[in-house]
Amino acid sequence: MNNSGIQKDGTTPLAVSMQMVEKRFGDFTALSDINLAVSKGERIVICGPSGSGKSTLIRCINHIEKHDGGEIFVNGIKLTQDEKSVDMVRRETGMVFQNFNLFPHMTILENCVLAPMSAGGLSRKESVDRAMHFLERVKIPDQANKYPIQLSGGQQQRVAIARALCMQPKVMLFDEPTSALDPEMVKEVLETMKGLANDGMTMLCVTHEMGFAREVADRVVFMDKGRIMEQAEPEQFFTTPQTDRARYFLDQIIH
Repeated sequence: MNNSGIQKDGTTPLAVSMQMVEKRFGDFTALSDINLAVSKGERIVICGPSGSGKSTLIRCINHIEKHDGGEIFVNGIKLTQDEKSVDMVRRETGMVFQNFNLFPHMTILENCVLAPMSAGGLSRKESVDRAMHFLERVKIPDQANKYPIQLSGGQQQRVAIARALCMQPKVMLFDEPTSALDPEMVKEVLETMKGLANDGMTMLCVTHEMGFAREVADRVVFMDKGRIMEQAEPEQFFTTPQTDRARYFLDQIIH
């Protein structure tokens, strides 16, 4: 791979390329020497203890956090501090957060049509048609005229996924999408994410749902203290982790 985020064979750009990325908050180094290459259609689960830099890593990909060193490419677009660069990268990425971030004063449909109309330049009819398509995709089209407060946490998170899909991103970023949900609501959100994975969506997901990682991920990335400690296919990671830190982590979360 060269410094444009192109694969070594010179053909398809990687979906995401991070090269020697660093991120600091004052004197604290949150990310150090991050090297990660994600192919189009690949499903990556990022795991590790709290404070290991997982969320910071994916938030740097779409410039929610500004990286302080190294290079980031998304579909061959170099992410810089320039607003045009940031806008181009954000058009390629969708992000789903821990706490839904829906606008409470807007209906579900209005939450979904806002960005395609204001940022995507679509007409209202086009935006509504697209929103209903993706609400169907996450199996809650009947909730379109309700307000977020009228929905369960699992339904709200599925709306958040539909809203992100309405901008037709090439890469989906998930930041612990089930951690704020009651246990019985986790399954419906994970099933939605599995459907996206089956459709070939490029996904980077920060999660502690190790069952999801085993079933869906092409690769598990394990982080600790702001560094990628190891990365491997799920079977290898769960059965023969290469570092003592990963072994200890798995011992704590898998019973």
